[in-house]
Amino acid sequence: MSADRESHDMNGMTDMTQTDIAFLLADAADEVEIGIAPVQVVIRGGRRRRARRWAVAAATTLVLAGSTGATLAVTGLPGGGHADRRTNVATEPPSPDARHVYVPQLTEVARGTDHGTSWRVVVSVWGAPRDATEAAGQLAAMRKYGIVPAALPDRRHLVGKSSHYAGLYYGDNHLRVIMFDTVRKWDPLSGTDLMSAALPLAKLGTDGPQRLVVGTVATSARQVKCGWKDGTSTVTVPRAVAGSPVNWFACTAPAGTGYETAEVIQ
Repeated sequence: MSADRESHDMNGMTDMTQTDIAFLLADAADEVEIGIAPVQVVIRGGRRRRARRWAVAAATTLVLAGSTGATLAVTGLPGGGHADRRTNVATEPPSPDARHVYVPQLTEVARGTDHGTSWRVVVSVWGAPRDATEAAGQLAAMRKYGIVPAALPDRRHLVGKSSHYAGLYYGDNHLRVIMFDTVRKWDPLSGTDLMSAALPLAKLGTDGPQRLVVGTVATSARQVKCGWKDGTSTVTVPRAVAGSPVNWFACTAPAGTGYETAEVIQ
């Protein structure tokens, strides 16, 4: 999940994403029903970009829009610098709890009602474990939060990396993971850059139009427009998510239609 690859063309990106998902789904347990529909990737923008190996749930469309060419440096840990010569106080490293290793930072991005059933989209951001012991504890905590094995990386790949999961709660159904990634460094987004996933707004395994769109934009983005196949559109305001250097958005299509486009308009 963490490595970056150069995307040379649309077919290359599609193969990369399907390979990633096949690897992640290989160890899936009976706790989750996984569809077999492939993920379709669409790249927009005139320049090539280094694309993060995002993974999305099966039967989901992942859209990458805009172009960025930099990488975001991980913020340094507290401490360091010049010590105060007047004092000699030992500074202990932040505890796992302070780093959100076992209890993530949770932010609700959107909520609503669909045919009488309540739903909400929640993003969880998990701090980077420092060793294998912390990584094992984090995996156990993720399972308790309802993140299914298919969406969990091997604990060896968690050390030194943060993880984030965007998930859908639909009625009484278990959490459905929409977009997830485990990285050492976050990719930056700027200007009109946008990354999104579209999927049916229903319980896991249900076919239907892709009525829910969830994605990320730069913190400078003020409005996102989601266009639907019936010609209508919805404008939504992205919101900050605790622990995330990018803003997140979610929008839903009217009944009977589905995803067509998503773009930053302001």
